[in-house]
Amino acid sequence: MKTSRREFLKKSALSVATLSVMSQTIMGMAKGELTGVQLYSVRDQMKADPMATLKAVASVGYKHVEHADYRDRKFYGWGAKEFRKVLDDLGLKMPSGHTVLNVEKHWDDSKKDFTDAWKYTVEDAAVLGQQFVISPSMSNDVRKSKDSLLKLMEIFNKSGELCQKNGGMRFGYHNHDFEFSEKLDGETLYDIILKNTEPKLVIHQLDIGNLYNGGAKADDIMNKWAGRFSSMHVKDEIKATSGEEKFESTVLGTGIVPVKEVIDMGRKTGTIHFIIEQESYQGKTPLDAVKEDLAIMKKWGY
Repeated sequence: MKTSRREFLKKSALSVATLSVMSQTIMGMAKGELTGVQLYSVRDQMKADPMATLKAVASVGYKHVEHADYRDRKFYGWGAKEFRKVLDDLGLKMPSGHTVLNVEKHWDDSKKDFTDAWKYTVEDAAVLGQQFVISPSMSNDVRKSKDSLLKLMEIFNKSGELCQKNGGMRFGYHNHDFEFSEKLDGETLYDIILKNTEPKLVIHQLDIGNLYNGGAKADDIMNKWAGRFSSMHVKDEIKATSGEEKFESTVLGTGIVPVKEVIDMGRKTGTIHFIIEQESYQGKTPLDAVKEDLAIMKKWGY
């Protein structure tokens, strides 16, 4: 059967389009794109029985988790090598984790160097196979003057250098809400932070829900600082039912955050880690909530 020139060109165009989509998918995988869950989402369960909780997280389909508990060189009570084995046995990987970089505890100004406590933090992160060592938030004292904040940014950049020396990791910062509501010399703290951290050394993990309590919008921040967010906390928000904050997190796609629009924008501009976090549950169990979140992310192609 003969094929007309028009049909041939149409089929060729479809073939090229198909190859293009396949190429993008392969490239995305090569870049290390992943979907995971921040274990703070199941914090009470992790405190009560971390092993059972990790098994449950794996059983609902998660392959990547992000820690929120590192103290005295222990992750949820396990040493780095022990915890790595626990995760490996469950088919889980730990691409990133949260430990606050505290200037008083982790920086020796007389030596212009990190204390052993922070060096151990980075070393143990490398044992876990982390790509990013992320500091969530900062102390109130640092936020009181621009000089103090700029000094912390210098330390952030130095932490990036330290992370690079340990397995090629990168240091990161995770926002809450104050970075958008507080200003120094007429600039939001977030603008100062982004302007004074070196992109090659410091990544930013944009929590696309937290910022709403600071009066910002996720899509506005993504447009303003496109390309700076290697990692995201994927979160939706509704009006808070209690407490002092205006908004609280909820199941993805049911709140005010244009979640899919924002994560799609991130995917196009360099985001490779999409970490689900839900802190409020509106009557659901935490595990049921994050299970539902993962199903929604898969439906969206993540």
